[in-house]
Amino acid sequence: MEQSQKNGFIMRSLNGIERVGNKLPHPVTLFFMFAAAVVVLSAIFSTIGVSVEDPLNEGETIAVKNLLNSEGILYLFESAVINFTNFAPLGTVLVTMLGIGIAERSGLISASLRGLVTSVPRTLMTAALVFAGVMSSMAADAGYVVLTPLGAVLFAGLGRHPLAGLAAAFAGVSGGYSANLLLTSLDPLLGGMTRDAAALIDPLYAEGMNYAMNYYFMFASVFLITILGTWVTDKIVEPRLGTYKGAVQGEVNYLKPLEKRGLWGALIAFLVTVVGIALLVIPSWGPLRAGENSIIDAPFLNTLVPVILIVFFIPGLVYGLITKEIKNDKDVANQLSDTMATMGSYIVLAFAAAQFVAYFNESNLGTVLAVRGAEFIDATGLTGIPLILIFVAVAFLIDLFIGSASAKWAIMAPVFIPMMMLSGYSPEFTQLVYRIADSTANIISPLMPYFAIVIAFAQKYDKKAGIGTLISTMLPYSIVFTIGWVLMMLIWMWTGLPIGPGTPIEYSPIP
Repeated sequence: MEQSQKNGFIMRSLNGIERVGNKLPHPVTLFFMFAAAVVVLSAIFSTIGVSVEDPLNEGETIAVKNLLNSEGILYLFESAVINFTNFAPLGTVLVTMLGIGIAERSGLISASLRGLVTSVPRTLMTAALVFAGVMSSMAADAGYVVLTPLGAVLFAGLGRHPLAGLAAAFAGVSGGYSANLLLTSLDPLLGGMTRDAAALIDPLYAEGMNYAMNYYFMFASVFLITILGTWVTDKIVEPRLGTYKGAVQGEVNYLKPLEKRGLWGALIAFLVTVVGIALLVIPSWGPLRAGENSIIDAPFLNTLVPVILIVFFIPGLVYGLITKEIKNDKDVANQLSDTMATMGSYIVLAFAAAQFVAYFNESNLGTVLAVRGAEFIDATGLTGIPLILIFVAVAFLIDLFIGSASAKWAIMAPVFIPMMMLSGYSPEFTQLVYRIADSTANIISPLMPYFAIVIAFAQKYDKKAGIGTLISTMLPYSIVFTIGWVLMMLIWMWTGLPIGPGTPIEYSPIP
């Protein structure tokens, strides 16, 4: 009875969050309102002289910029187009969707999923989807664009609620972004900033640090996030969503002989494509390797968007030709045009979101917030586990206002790492704590660059879906991931295991 009441309270709370959130204006209107609020707040805080010390340049300060004075108004007009075209997810989404569009409209994705759902045990589907989401960080941000909508399609094909599949994929991609069985581009990206910040206290220690500093912990985290994500999806999210009765249904039919031939042809095309790309990357002479010692340092990781386009486009084209869904180049052009036509709502949403994010960065409000958060932690005078928990909480809150992991860490590392080193914690461990908070907050942060496109994907299955729908659906993942990950971190501290190759948790300050 108590458990039932507890579950009822949780469901009522989530439903309340969704109702309140969805009573807000349309996401496009909301982002424009946020942008206007940033402009007004920038004028207020600039007028009263709000500023902080620059954590990257000693002796200098960072003040809030006024976006309502003459220079600010000029910026608003001059930057409108640039803000939109430079919005990170825009090009990634549209280019990737060209490849996915051919694979989808030729019937390849549908046939592949039908083959999957008729051969793989249903009980493993959720875990496989979350695991794939976690591992997708190898392809940088591509998981948001590729796996999130595929998760919805997959669940619809199983007769399950597509928003539960979308949520499971999004939880794996975003909530497990820092975890991986392999090193990803995020490791050297954050690691370089961590080394620079550590050098402020101990240059010799910083020289001995390596980019795999969090590898052991993040390797183990893959399994933790997969287990937790599966449990939240099956026990909380999907029961709350109930039975899907929308117009977009996923019927699972067995494959026809022609479809099977098409799948075999697509598989061969996929393997040939992968081999061709591998020849551009693996050999030292490969143009996408550019002579670098490791693939992580190679330009390849910066070319993943066109690579994904090719990997989807070629097998989709081959499948379409075999099954006669594509007969000539006009069919290809029409399918590409149809795909872009479906992206209209996202493009409008991206324009509004791009202005808001750009104004927030230009005004320096995010930087001021991050530094004030660091000052708050320093003022508490806490040490040990309470200090770590406060750091997690502050990093989590800051993440709700600054979406980019690297942008936040560039601001926070010079402040937090020296502070934590002087408290006896290694800079590598501080980076690990930050990565936990960053990943778990991204799931519910409207400022996360891909949050808008996930809403657009959800609206395919529920026209009324909005910010409230997505936040209420993802909140259980954020809470459970945070609790589970922090407990795992505390157990790791208690055992004294290294968090990476030759990487300790503790640091002995210089006498």
